[in-house]
Amino acid sequence: MLDGESWPKGVNGLSELKRFGIAMDASLLADFDELIKQTGYKNRSEAIRDLVRDHLVESQWRDPHAPVVGTITVVYDHHASDIEHRLTHLQHEHPEHICASTHVHLDHDNCLEVIVVRGPSEAVRELAGRLIASRGVKHGKLVCTTSGADLP
Repeated sequence: MLDGESWPKGVNGLSELKRFGIAMDASLLADFDELIKQTGYKNRSEAIRDLVRDHLVESQWRDPHAPVVGTITVVYDHHASDIEHRLTHLQHEHPEHICASTHVHLDHDNCLEVIVVRGPSEAVRELAGRLIASRGVKHGKLVCTTSGADLP
């Protein structure tokens, strides 16, 4: 098949595949191939498709009104003054964005909480910022993803 030609419909469960060429520095390609090997991709095409999807999801999160999903992970010292109450209170203020949460006791002093969120990008980012900035939180991170509805 020549560059730019389409694969027949139904191949690999996708409606249509397009083939194209990529030129890249040999050492960059070698590093990419090593990454592919380490992560378990079967071929370069699968890895490149995931990279493209990742950028599309990041782009979606830039739109403040785009519907998004994600997780907010926080690690905190449960001995910190009223931290558990404050984190729970913040979550109860936003029931429209909180889907679920999981609490894990890491050791005698530290806990991890993973909060699954959804809603407009701007609202989810604002809620994550408030949770992560809470006094007593040692580390926090918002991980953004998508429902997948708009991705091929």
